[in-house]
Amino acid sequence: MSTAVEADPQSAQDASFDDNATRYPLPSFAATDGDARLTCLSSPLHSCAIFSPSVALGVQEYIFENGRRYHSYFGVDKYLMPTDEREQERMDIAHEMFFSLFDGQLHKAPLADNPQNILDVGTGTGIWAVDMADKHPGAMVLGIDLSPIQPTWIPDNCRFEIDDAEREWAYSLNTFDLIHIRNLDQGIRNWPKVLAEASRCLKPGSYLELSETSVIFQCDDGTMTKDTPAYRWSALMEEAMAKAGRPAIRQGQLEQRLKDAGYEDIHAFSLKLPFGPWTKEQQLKALGWMALLGVNSAFQAYGMAAFTRILGMSAEEAEKVCSEGLASVKTKRKHVYVYHYVAYGRKPKIKIEE
Repeated sequence: MSTAVEADPQSAQDASFDDNATRYPLPSFAATDGDARLTCLSSPLHSCAIFSPSVALGVQEYIFENGRRYHSYFGVDKYLMPTDEREQERMDIAHEMFFSLFDGQLHKAPLADNPQNILDVGTGTGIWAVDMADKHPGAMVLGIDLSPIQPTWIPDNCRFEIDDAEREWAYSLNTFDLIHIRNLDQGIRNWPKVLAEASRCLKPGSYLELSETSVIFQCDDGTMTKDTPAYRWSALMEEAMAKAGRPAIRQGQLEQRLKDAGYEDIHAFSLKLPFGPWTKEQQLKALGWMALLGVNSAFQAYGMAAFTRILGMSAEEAEKVCSEGLASVKTKRKHVYVYHYVAYGRKPKIKIEE
């Protein structure tokens, strides 16, 4: 049974949280030309080619909508969130937040002492893949994504490729020691297909880890009600995602996906992520500050395309829902949080007949 998150009485003394919190120093991002399957240069840091010249121009074509840049190469509605620098900054903040949420770990699934190949599906800015490459210098870490928004200068044992995870993967049977998939519910309709490809490419006895942040807002003390703008934003997001064929994640679903795909030794847990430092627990208070850094753009990043394209709102109406929702969670009087769900499972080992 879930334990309620208790608010710190001191947190309600001011009307809202300080918007001028120190921001993380973040790198700039760019794409490079080259062959998608080229071996990366053997130097401590190198520029890694991530897509072939024949599709380079197409991959870098985007659509611009309501002041944001969106992916278009694999389909305009393939991914409903922006890919611009503002969104890249939010994703990197989220990575640091998840790192803290995981108590300084990049993953929860077991990993062999000397891994050879690690795959990050939906790598985004590539920050998780780069961190894993630094932590495991003897392993080749590959990140794949729809858009070329990864850094060009990366560790020697890291590379990126542009691909759609819902298509057949170009990797051999039993290749990877760990496959990591985080926050892809906004872009995946056919999860059985993705998990089947992961199972094929994962080594027997190795693990697949899934983690997703819910868009369904929670409150344990009644400070958020159905009249709270954040509640309306969350309800509309849930409606839009259902209509788009990507239902909002709920407790138990990641575990069920792994079970349905034939994994064993499955572990699943839920972590609470508060908006703002209103909790009594010090770790959650620190996470709340980090969440505020990303939440300034998260409401619009998640909501604008979903509300306008799927629910048919005008841009003005969608912007109003997003801005009012954001303002309501930034007040110290609303004790709102979301769940970050995590599950990992092991691909069955090959049975050798005697």
